[in-house]
Amino acid sequence: MEHRLANIPCGYIALNDQFRIVEVNETFLQWTSYAKQVLMNQHIEKLFTSSNKLIFHSYFYPNMLLYKHVDELFIHVRGEDGKTIPCLVNAIEQEIEGETYIDMVLMPMKKRIDYEKEVRKTKQLLEQAYSQKTVAYEHLQYIYEKIELKQAQLVEINKQLVEISNTDNLTGIANRRYFQEQLTQLVSNFHEQGQAFSLLVIDIDYFKQVNDTHGHPVGDLVLAQLGLILKMTAREQDTVARFGGEEFVLLLGETAEVDALEIAQQLNKVVEETIWPTIGRLTVSIGCTTYKAEDTEGSVFEHADEALYASKRNGRNCTTQYEAMRKVQ
Repeated sequence: MEHRLANIPCGYIALNDQFRIVEVNETFLQWTSYAKQVLMNQHIEKLFTSSNKLIFHSYFYPNMLLYKHVDELFIHVRGEDGKTIPCLVNAIEQEIEGETYIDMVLMPMKKRIDYEKEVRKTKQLLEQAYSQKTVAYEHLQYIYEKIELKQAQLVEINKQLVEISNTDNLTGIANRRYFQEQLTQLVSNFHEQGQAFSLLVIDIDYFKQVNDTHGHPVGDLVLAQLGLILKMTAREQDTVARFGGEEFVLLLGETAEVDALEIAQQLNKVVEETIWPTIGRLTVSIGCTTYKAEDTEGSVFEHADEALYASKRNGRNCTTQYEAMRKVQ
């Protein structure tokens, strides 16, 4: 490797057509603390965590296959000490003397978060200056637009990672992590603004029989179809998510007890009347509760879950409202 390439202020890795490392520059070795002989002939995925391998499989490989290049892929590289380094990756496939190689250039992004803060602060200062100095309007507008462009670029870099981390792969709806974030926000809105909300916990009746009788692939299709039904039923202020296994949750924003019960019972009806390929008929049991001032994030879920099990005991294919159940008790 030429001395200039070895010490340029960015990482350089060359791969063969099997995605194994055949060359790496000194800059990259200094970042990651690897010895060169440790990396040579290793698969490129040695440098990634499990989540970053997923990004590589879903974006890097398809783009190299279809377009022979990758532009500005945001990914974390794992150093020898286990610490990760955020990088932007550009790559291109080239043929040299009958051999196929992939040249990768990696730009460090360690200061990206600080940069975002700096951009926001600069934007605020510029907006203040704009209101006070109308004579500088055109110049400030130019700078403002440049900042907006940089913010948009940063948003685009993070978009794919955010979607992956918040989405359930099987059903395409939100996952438990995203549900927890939205529940926290609704609890905050309740205490700060008095906005009511309710929670439905939904469980497929006899789902084990579906898997045992028809196999797990059919069970997966049932989960995906139910996820789609819930997503189509949900309103703009609602959040539908897969909590785990055959259990789903539905956060009903701006919804009190009466409306929550009506929505849940309508869901029972929709699911029962839906045509389910292969299995024929399917029903769900639902637990329903509305957040109260004395509740917490933990207690509101416990109440909905308790109501769900009451629905199971009452014959399934029905909704039990926690508040009504407590009055009876």
